[in-house]
Amino acid sequence: MINLSPTAASKLQDIMAEKGIQNHALRVFVSGGGCSGLSYGMTFSEGPEIGDQEFDMNGVKVVVDPGSIMYLDGAEIDYIDSLMGGGFRIENPNAVQSCACGSSFRTSAGEQGTPCSN
Repeated sequence: MINLSPTAASKLQDIMAEKGIQNHALRVFVSGGGCSGLSYGMTFSEGPEIGDQEFDMNGVKVVVDPGSIMYLDGAEIDYIDSLMGGGFRIENPNAVQSCACGSSFRTSAGEQGTPCSN
């Protein structure tokens, strides 16, 4: 299961309302790449695909494909707003290493990435 903080849920609801896609779901996924080996991704989806796991978190539908759930189980998505700008942040208990940029990670069973350019 993926957890979505109330702050993140509120921000997502605002974004979906602005785009006129209130009935869509948030699709959270993992893909290969990044300096730590795996990268997070989020997009809006009209609904679940075959095999997806579905969650309803704080009024937002969240869908995750079967290949990504093993990397994201127990993760929490939050929205942080600061003077430097705002953005979504994923706290993942499965990550044993994260890049300084925060967009890629590695699990204990994960492959190594390429060196970070930061």
